[in-house]
Amino acid sequence: MQYDTKGMPFRRLGSSGLRVPLFSLGGWLTIGTTVLGDPVKDLMKTAYEHGINMFDNAETYADGKSELEMGRVIKELGFKRTDIIVTTKLFWGTEYGHNLGGLSRKHIVEGTRASLERLQMDYVDIIFAHRSDPTVPMEEVVRAFSYVVDRGWAFYWGTSEWAADEIEEAHGIAQRLGLHAPVVEQCEHNMLHRERPEKEYAGLYKKYGMGTTAFSCLAFGLLTGKYNDGIPPDSRLAKHQDFSFLKELGDSLGTEGGQLKIGKIKELTALAEKELGCKVGHLALAWVARNPNTSTVIIGASNVEQLLDNLKALEVIPKLTPEVLEKIEGILGNKPVPKPTYGRPSLDAFGRT
Repeated sequence: MQYDTKGMPFRRLGSSGLRVPLFSLGGWLTIGTTVLGDPVKDLMKTAYEHGINMFDNAETYADGKSELEMGRVIKELGFKRTDIIVTTKLFWGTEYGHNLGGLSRKHIVEGTRASLERLQMDYVDIIFAHRSDPTVPMEEVVRAFSYVVDRGWAFYWGTSEWAADEIEEAHGIAQRLGLHAPVVEQCEHNMLHRERPEKEYAGLYKKYGMGTTAFSCLAFGLLTGKYNDGIPPDSRLAKHQDFSFLKELGDSLGTEGGQLKIGKIKELTALAEKELGCKVGHLALAWVARNPNTSTVIIGASNVEQLLDNLKALEVIPKLTPEVLEKIEGILGNKPVPKPTYGRPSLDAFGRT
């Protein structure tokens, strides 16, 4: 299939020279579980035809079945390998055992090779450390991922849900030893979850040019407004009760804090519909995409219709003027507080800080 960007905006992946689409397709909670066979092909084909040429995965998604499904579909659709960007992540493995997960050199090397076999590929474009591993020396982690890059099994490596000090340590080791440093962080970022991506990582964006591949930008569906009046039986929170974090999220909606979130989402829904002429889900995706530190927004769609609907967020991004963003902040009331200046006078807003 011939690739056409179809007007999809592209950004640099963090500090690397790799260009990635502003919206990408992920396999978490969908591909290999609720989406199997021909529907996977329909989903990926539609994404590709609408400018999405980046596909995100992990060894643990559906215990490896997500990689198997994506790899099969890429082969069957005849995507030219140089036209697409494929990512995967290592940490939990597909089986339980002392050396079958984590970030030891053994699992990083063996896990990478196993992922490539499932994907039916010689290399991935980016490989992520799916979590940090405090039981492994950081030097071993950096050396192992550098080995993977040097062998050509991945072009870049990144982190996912790492603390800022852990990313800082990895960079320090890489610089000191002349190894490959992580170029990107994959983190949760949405209107209800902001502290880490907007405050904790602030120094890393400036110092290392780090960017993010943002996931859960709809807060597991909360920001679509579908839970404003309860949990529908066909929704993710109803279907995936075997995932403890989704069960906890569903249970929390009945609490005072949960109802406070729903109240904010109802206000955002009114703003989106009355002032922007869009759905609240479009607004939520556009809001994350507008952040200059976002390299790509990962969409998790269960069907073609959902994917196409999410892509309407592209039309909303230009509508997010400073005035609209200020109204959003007024509704959310959760903007991370910057670090204190202890009374120091403000610097010129247009100079270097």
